[in-house]
Amino acid sequence: MRTKPKPWGSVDLHPWSEASTTDGPIGELWFERPDPAAPETALLLKLLFTTEPLSIQVHPDDAFARSIGLASGKTEAWYILSAIPGAEVALGLNYPRSVTELRTAIADGSIANILHWHPVHRGDVFFIPAGTIHAIGAGIVLAEIQQHSDATFRLFDYGRQRELHIENAVAVATAGPRENQAPAERLSGARTVLTVNSHFALERIDLLPGSVWMLDAPKETWLLAIEGHAQLGATTLSLGEAVFLQADHADIEAGADGLKALLAYPGPTVNLDLLRERSAAGPGRVPHASSSAPLVPTSPERAAREQSETPNWPS
Repeated sequence: MRTKPKPWGSVDLHPWSEASTTDGPIGELWFERPDPAAPETALLLKLLFTTEPLSIQVHPDDAFARSIGLASGKTEAWYILSAIPGAEVALGLNYPRSVTELRTAIADGSIANILHWHPVHRGDVFFIPAGTIHAIGAGIVLAEIQQHSDATFRLFDYGRQRELHIENAVAVATAGPRENQAPAERLSGARTVLTVNSHFALERIDLLPGSVWMLDAPKETWLLAIEGHAQLGATTLSLGEAVFLQADHADIEAGADGLKALLAYPGPTVNLDLLRERSAAGPGRVPHASSSAPLVPTSPERAAREQSETPNWPS
């Protein structure tokens, strides 16, 4: 777990984390593989905490990113964990603009007024494909799944005096509304596909109290607890904690109040065999996790002990 101080971050991360905020407001918590020597993952899972608006920004697609020497572009999705009344996010412009009109709006600061702002509530999901101009408002806690990339171009930053990337931003931005987002799809009583694309699938799982499930993860898979708790092997998975699996499997026994979690893995298709119910939990049952890759929770609570220097990715 890594903490990322940000000028728009928060000093109150509860109930999601006990990470230290002595170095300033924390804007992002990054989940990482238990083994720091392991290869970089295709996806990056984060929690974001906002008390001020983030910069207005855009991400390139893979082709443009590679043309300027970056490994990949950046497509992402957000799941709203909490939001104060009136909180908003912006996705795309409210109607199409020319490149000249977009540049003028950036220069005079009116770009915030031509974005398409959406009120947000707990449980909302937003898919942000590369090229979409977007922004996150104040008073929000969200989970983000994205391509593992630092390809971010700022168009406007509310006078914070951080670097802008206007030429690249204008070159990759879609200067108009965002494409319509496909609706969530209920696969079963326990699984809902929130969004799926060529880069990742994001699901929400709802496990009944005491139920036992097999999670089979042939590809890298992230599991983030957002309500309740569960047992995985000798590890208890609680609110705000995540586990990583790859070419592995584990039994999940939902706790007395059940488990609601986000499940993310590479796209472009949904893995229909990812989660299978075993049985209702019996007294004294101990779930099994395979030994090929031990499950270690990458809890935000470890962040205070693991603060290392990392690139200052724009936000």
